Amino acid sequence: MRPDILELDASFRTLSLDFHPEAHDLEAIRLLLTGNSVIDWRKLSFESPEQVNRFLETLLFDMSDPQDQRRVRYVYNEAVSYLEEHLKLRFPQELRNPKDVRQVLLWASAHEGSMRRQKLSCIILKLMHVILHMEAADLKFRTPVSEHQLMELAKERVFQAAEKMRGAGVPIVSFYGSQKSRSSVITKLLAKQESVAATVFDKLRFRIVVPRREDLAPTLGYLTRNVVPYNYTIPQQSLNTLLSSEDLMEGLTELERSVLESGPDILHGSPNHFSGASYRSINFIVDFPVRIPEPSAGDLFYELGRTLFVLVEFQLIDEETARLNEQGENAHYLYKNRQHQTIAQRLKSGRPRSPDDTGTAS
Repeated sequence: MRPDILELDASFRTLSLDFHPEAHDLEAIRLLLTGNSVIDWRKLSFESPEQVNRFLETLLFDMSDPQDQRRVRYVYNEAVSYLEEHLKLRFPQELRNPKDVRQVLLWASAHEGSMRRQKLSCIILKLMHVILHMEAADLKFRTPVSEHQLMELAKERVFQAAEKMRGAGVPIVSFYGSQKSRSSVITKLLAKQESVAATVFDKLRFRIVVPRREDLAPTLGYLTRNVVPYNYTIPQQSLNTLLSSEDLMEGLTELERSVLESGPDILHGSPNHFSGASYRSINFIVDFPVRIPEPSAGDLFYELGRTLFVLVEFQLIDEETARLNEQGENAHYLYKNRQHQTIAQRLKSGRPRSPDDTGTAS
C-alpha cells in the first residue's frame, strides 16, 4: 500500500460517529462549505471553555504550555494596540487586560450581558486572526524551512489525524493524499483565467470518501472540531455541490436549525468548468498550521511564534458519488483532455476555448 493512502477495511465502514452538532459546529461547517470569511462574522458560538480549548488546539495552541500562553497574550496585546492607535477604539479594563484571553472568545459568543463587550471582543479576535497569519508569513521568510519540508509536516499532521478519526469511529472508506507534480502545476497555471495566475491552492490535497451521504455532515463536524482551523478557510475557494442545508438540518433542534436558516444556503459554487456537468463534491481549502522545529524558530518565537501555514485542499465525498464522478463526461481523462485543449488554444491564439468549444456543459 502506498504510504499516502489510508484504506480502511470493510468492517470499519459499518461504524458510525456519535456526533451531535452544536451551534459552533454548524457555523464552522457553513464557513467551510460557503468559503466566506470570519472577518465578516458578528458573533461566535462558543458555549464552554472546553470548546474554546478545542478550537485553539486546531491552531496548535496548547494553553497548558506557558510558551503558548505567552504567545497568545502577545498577539492579543498587538491587536488591542492596533485598534486603539489606528481605529481610535477604547476598551474597558477587562478587555484591555483580561485574566485569561480565552474568556474573550466566550464574551464574543455571549447571548446575554453587555452587547458592547460582545462586539468589541469580536473585533479584537478578528485582528488576532489577521496578525497571527501575517506574522506566520513573516516567520516563513525568516526561517530556513523549505516548502517541501512544510508539505511533509502537513502530510504527517493530517495522516495522524486520519488515524485518530479511525479510533473515533468516523466511517471512512478511504483517506488519501496527493501532491501535484511539476507538470500538473504548470497545466493548472496555464488553465487559470486570472490575468496573473500566481497561486495554485491545491498543491497538497486530501480526499476523504465516506460510505453514505448521511456520513458527510458528521465527518465535517469531526474535522472542524479536531483537525481543521475553520477560521483559516480560504475565502471564495470552497465548492459544495453535494450537501444541502436540509441534509445538515436532519435531527436538529429548533435553535440549531435557526443557526443555518439565518444564513445563506450551504450549497455553493459550481464545479470546475473542465469537469462534467454532473460532477459533485465538497471541496474547501485551508491554510493549515504546522509547527516548525524548535531551532528553526530560535529567538523569533516570542515575536512571530512557531507556526507556519500550508495551503491544503480537502475533498469530501460519499462512495456512490465518487463512483458516479468517474463515469461518462466526469471521467478524469476527459477532464484532462478538456484542460489540455483549452491550454493549447490559449497558447496558439491567446483566446481560451469556451465551455461550448471544449464540450463541457458546466
